Amino acid sequence: MIAHAVLVGRIALGGAFGGVIGYERDRHGRHVGLRTHLIVAMTAATFMVISSQFVYAQHYGAGDLVAVDTSRIAASVVSGIGFLAGGAILRTGITVQGLTTAAGLWLVTAIGMSAGAGMFVESAVVTVLGILALTVFRRFEDKNVVRRRVSVVLGEGGASLDELVASIEGLGAHVSSVEYDHKLTEERDRVEVTLDVQVANSVDLRRLAQAVETARAVRRVRIRHV
Repeated sequence: MIAHAVLVGRIALGGAFGGVIGYERDRHGRHVGLRTHLIVAMTAATFMVISSQFVYAQHYGAGDLVAVDTSRIAASVVSGIGFLAGGAILRTGITVQGLTTAAGLWLVTAIGMSAGAGMFVESAVVTVLGILALTVFRRFEDKNVVRRRVSVVLGEGGASLDELVASIEGLGAHVSSVEYDHKLTEERDRVEVTLDVQVANSVDLRRLAQAVETARAVRRVRIRHV
């Protein structure tokens, strides 16, 4: 059996490499960040160490007939990470977020497993490649467009959906999805509209809010970055 200090070192290194990926996610404000990536990678490394070494800790005798498939625990880790990664994916309307973070969790699982297997060079190289994919290649994505979620409350006799969409698209923006909620009671007639908007980075929040507020009977406007 490999020395305990070496096995613990493998686990620590796997967690450290995963933390590097998580730190990058944290810096960009992602909801799954440093601690989650570090723990996932460290756990994967631990499972890999268990998978490869647990048989030696059972103190079987030389004549004992024991058959062990050391790949089964590792294979289960690859399948199980899908549940955790799936929780990082968020869907609102037709907008899907978190795919890159989910892929990052899958990546740090592989990094942790390779470190747990003693493949330190491979785990280090994959960590570097992962950072390059998350940082350098980010520049090739369209960063001139930002996504905003615009929530509008309309009073009685308020603007129609077409008017709201026209006001926003007058800025050169694109409305990708719309949610409409009409509450009609004896006391009041209230309409809540939520729009997912893709707008040029040069259009600030004030201009976007002003465009929405020009519509009839706007009672409240809330704009969030998504």
